[in-house]
Amino acid sequence: MKKYIILFMAILFTASITLAGTFKADARTKRVAAGTIFQLEFAQPVSTFSGVEGDYFTAILKNELRADSTIILPKGSVVRGSISNVNIAKRFSRGAKLYLDFDHVVTPNGRQIPLDMAIAKFDKIYYDGGLYKNLGYGEALQNNFEKAKEITINSTNYGLKVKESAPGLQYITAPLCAVGGFLGGVGYYIGDGIADMFRKGQDVYINQGDSIEVKLINPIDVPVY
Repeated sequence: MKKYIILFMAILFTASITLAGTFKADARTKRVAAGTIFQLEFAQPVSTFSGVEGDYFTAILKNELRADSTIILPKGSVVRGSISNVNIAKRFSRGAKLYLDFDHVVTPNGRQIPLDMAIAKFDKIYYDGGLYKNLGYGEALQNNFEKAKEITINSTNYGLKVKESAPGLQYITAPLCAVGGFLGGVGYYIGDGIADMFRKGQDVYINQGDSIEVKLINPIDVPVY
């Protein structure tokens, strides 16, 4: 009886090796190289205002990925991901940051291939990969300075336009408008600077249909048929 059991186990082992070899021989894969850019379109909105860590999202591949003449991942392939972290907006104009993790791509035959990706192109990307709209009080003051400078320049130009109707009068109106614009710019800079101390920074909003580019960090092997 023991001999028959050993013989039966040997047959099963041989059959399993044969089947595994056949499956391996029939399975073909194509590699998507590291550095490949995925152009994605969000299928639903994601934001720091309503989103929390762990929320899932879906994005659609906009560009077709090929190897030679073989389509590896067709346009319309689904990429799924989740929010990995949210830094909420705070006072002193400190804007929110949104961190996204792209988990896997769904192949045409339904397989889920894990992804290791980094965001390559968006409006503003922090050095650690977070998405943001504004950084904080220093950036707010810089924006206020640019606005104050614009007020001064516009006021001066307004004073210079007088020469079109009254030549020579611009030598009086231009300096007066420049001084007025400067004082107005300084007032704006100080006033809005104080307001920015109490103002919260901006949230990050990604609307349905918005696009983003992500880069593959590690290559993936996708089955093709």
